[in-house]
Amino acid sequence: MQILLPKLGFSVNEANLVEWMVADGATVAKGDPLYALESEKSVQEIDAPTAGIVKILKPAGEVYEVGTVIGEIA
Repeated sequence: MQILLPKLGFSVNEANLVEWMVADGATVAKGDPLYALESEKSVQEIDAPTAGIVKILKPAGEVYEVGTVIGEIA
């Protein structure tokens, strides 16, 4: 399953991927904290949408557009 950068607000088109809360290759359960995003107004933790092994495709500390594939859960 692809991990897409979500739309955090009506006018938000990009966000800063502040940190990955799991390591590349880590196993997560559905609902585990996965990464943190910062938009113009707030920092939000995003939970894993499914269980599996995380593959990080985009590094933290960068700004990405909504819909960018930042990782995968297999």
